[in-house]
Amino acid sequence: MSDPRFARPWHGVPREAIDWHPAVDEDACIGCGTCVTGCNRLVYRFDYGRKKAVVVDPLNCMIGCVTCMNTCPTHAISFPPLDNVVALESRADVHHAIEDDLLARREQLAWSDTLPDPDRIVSLVVEKIETSNTDTRIVTLAPKAEEDCLCQFVAGQYLELFAPDQRWMSRAYSIGNAPRADGRIELQLRRAPGGRFTTWAFESLAVGQLLRARGPLGRFTVRSPLERPLLLIAGGSGFAPIGAMIAQQLALAPERDIALFWGVAHPREFYQLERIAAWRRSDPALSCTLAAVELAPDFAPPAGCALFHGRVDEAVRKCARELASRDAYVAGPPAMMRPVMKALAERGIAREQTYSDAYHA
Repeated sequence: MSDPRFARPWHGVPREAIDWHPAVDEDACIGCGTCVTGCNRLVYRFDYGRKKAVVVDPLNCMIGCVTCMNTCPTHAISFPPLDNVVALESRADVHHAIEDDLLARREQLAWSDTLPDPDRIVSLVVEKIETSNTDTRIVTLAPKAEEDCLCQFVAGQYLELFAPDQRWMSRAYSIGNAPRADGRIELQLRRAPGGRFTTWAFESLAVGQLLRARGPLGRFTVRSPLERPLLLIAGGSGFAPIGAMIAQQLALAPERDIALFWGVAHPREFYQLERIAAWRRSDPALSCTLAAVELAPDFAPPAGCALFHGRVDEAVRKCARELASRDAYVAGPPAMMRPVMKALAERGIAREQTYSDAYHA
């Protein structure tokens, strides 16, 4: 019987509802007992007669832990796909449970030491809110005072935004534009079903409101030599940092060879397509592929852009162009990252040529 200490809910999700447990291939198991003695949660027992490990209490298994599989000398242990856990981590209620636990146990979990903090808190005024589609809002923020100007960031960086008068931790949003002399920035907010911050942003955020932000932050920036062609891949609102990179590159190095791939579930999730059309008019060398898992008969991509029916990683795999010489920059949800990284490797792009920025929707 499962130990109640180990079988309790995982961030609010009942343990029995989570498909995470080991399986033993008896033909491959040599009976070394490493998994049985090495698991202090008593997932396994040992059949002394057959000299085989037996999974007895799978619900005791720690979510995400694969220590037994990694130490099995004959690779006799397997687990369900890690995507099962990643899918749970993307749920809003799991995010909220983790956040509430962090805040409630702050005295216990806080790191007691400190490091010099180079970041700064700025005050920004909501200047404009545009609804690009039912799930995406483009919010323009202006500095409240001269000292709040965000003029010295690099395309691809992000801000941590604080919702006023809320007991939540900050939320990270990529800056969706290249640096501007007036310090204004654009955030592309995508509604996350059940998400605390995006529910507030879609229902309560208003023009004229004052927000606090920390930043700019992050190292997801173009660092490739000028002669290196680029492959930029976005999933959903991962278009924010990718779009900022394109805008900056077109301004600083308009001759650069850039290939853009942007994937969504349905064409209605695309936004700012007029921006891509303008880029294409100013630089026909910029190639663009829009990938949608579903298609809509009334959707037409911008002139010069290809439309691919399927996931963005599949679009990369089936691209007829040579890609191995490019540096790849990838931004999107974690569930997109693994298949995209695999597709890049299959196309000959080395891991050291790949830079990524994963976010939770």
